[in-house]
Amino acid sequence: MERRKFLGLGAVAMVALPATLSALSSIDFRVTKPDTWRAHTVEESIKALYGEVKFEVGGIKVKAPKVASNGGAIPVSVKSDIAAKSVAILQDANPESTVAVYNTDADSIIDFAVKIKMKKSGTITAVLEGQDGKFYRGTITLEVALGGCEG
Repeated sequence: MERRKFLGLGAVAMVALPATLSALSSIDFRVTKPDTWRAHTVEESIKALYGEVKFEVGGIKVKAPKVASNGGAIPVSVKSDIAAKSVAILQDANPESTVAVYNTDADSIIDFAVKIKMKKSGTITAVLEGQDGKFYRGTITLEVALGGCEG
């Protein structure tokens, strides 16, 4: 292929890229669902974000250490093979429950890893809103070692 033709095809691809990205526009949940960020319980957060929902069994896995020696940086992973519209990570140890909400599309790979802060022991909950309109919940309970001594 000639260099000029190759460069011309690259320019066409760069023009088409913004149109593709705008179709996958993100949602600012802090603007569209502000009560989610002020909720003090996981159930209040879920209701503010999604309304009254019924959860399906399984479908999403949450992993975190059983004992976190540093409550300021707890590694949490969320995985699922379900095509999702959104994924929310919540916890019940801090005054506000919502940690993060991700807007996804049908082709997104649900394999998130984050570090969260928890001031005390508690439960981490992940909620997945499927492309099919169903909701899935995964939870894990962990201990936060006060003083960083793992116990």
